[in-house]
Amino acid sequence: ASSIDFARPWRTMMLSHTVSIVPLCAAALAVLFLGLSVRVIAYRRRERIAFGSAGDLELERRIRVHGNFAEYVPLILLLLLIAESRGASVLGVHAACILLLLGRLAHGIGVSRSASDDVGRIVGMTGTQSAALLAVGLIVSTYI
Repeated sequence: ASSIDFARPWRTMMLSHTVSIVPLCAAALAVLFLGLSVRVIAYRRRERIAFGSAGDLELERRIRVHGNFAEYVPLILLLLLIAESRGASVLGVHAACILLLLGRLAHGIGVSRSASDDVGRIVGMTGTQSAALLAVGLIVSTYI
């Protein structure tokens, strides 16, 4: 009698390596994201601005810091998760996570200042972009 293994398709979709670095990085980034959210909400309440920015430059700055985070971080975390699950260099995954965390922190601080802090913004985006490129390189390295 032949048996059919109905679980086989699910087993082939499972991650090939244990993922332990990226979840911690994601948790730290989630705390930062929530902090940025609270900054927008608190300012909106204080200034009684329900929608948009109403031409308030400080609110616009806070909205963009939060939005920029939301635009970049999910994709980079996904790339890092793929890299780590494929067995990419542990050191490389750690480095990319640190670059992403520091980059997002520097960007948030730099853009949040009332006087434009180009250094913080540039350092932040450089760290973020470098983390993305490193994550892509780590994925590619698992195929070589």
